[in-house]
Amino acid sequence: METPKSNLKSSEKNSIGLYLSRQASNPLRYVLEQFLYLSIGWIPTLIGIGLRAILYRLIMQMDGLVAIENGVRLRFANHIRLGRGVYLDQGTYLHACPNGIEIGENSIVMHGAILHVYNFREIPTAGIKIGKNCLIGEYCVIRGQGGVFIGDRVFTSPFTQLLAVNHVFNNPDLSFIEQGITAEGITIEDDVWLGAGAIITDGVRVGKGAVVAAGAVVTKDVPAHTVVGGVPARVIRSTSEVKLSADKKVYF
Repeated sequence: METPKSNLKSSEKNSIGLYLSRQASNPLRYVLEQFLYLSIGWIPTLIGIGLRAILYRLIMQMDGLVAIENGVRLRFANHIRLGRGVYLDQGTYLHACPNGIEIGENSIVMHGAILHVYNFREIPTAGIKIGKNCLIGEYCVIRGQGGVFIGDRVFTSPFTQLLAVNHVFNNPDLSFIEQGITAEGITIEDDVWLGAGAIITDGVRVGKGAVVAAGAVVTKDVPAHTVVGGVPARVIRSTSEVKLSADKKVYF
């Protein structure tokens, strides 16, 4: 049986409206942001970086000079704030939504990293805030529905994930997509190093100066100045107990 044309038109309108609502704060901002991406977002080298440092101020907040490479994808750009000296590498994706994304001065977001607030449930704690002098490694994923707070001088290695959201699935009579989500938030304190492929789950706080080993899955709070590893992660030792071989050269 054919679908009535009126229903098709209504469905198309709903699809377009849904798409636009996931891309920008309003249709006018969508047009402005997309125009800038199409006109200067692709330009490589210092020429493109210079143009974006000037013209992207029309759509986002910048506290001083920043460097945005070509091919960076931004959504809800008016909810993004970049501190002085921030660097966004090629292929990064920032999807802000209220309450947005804030990146502190001299922090670097490397190639392929995804910072995604995706707050369409109006969760009041949603957002991503990254401190000063941080490094977000290649292909990292940060999901900020419950709020992700990252302190100063935090380094994440490639493919780490910070996931401040979790699905509810305890009712066997309902699909998990009908049971909602929880979103408690994640806090990473100052001077933390997250190893390659580490996963930080919702509701976790990683204490100051801690080290999370490569591949660890962190489901509980990590004490300050400890090394944790494993699945699920557990404390292995304190950072002061880690001994450096005398024959290893240290570079600064």
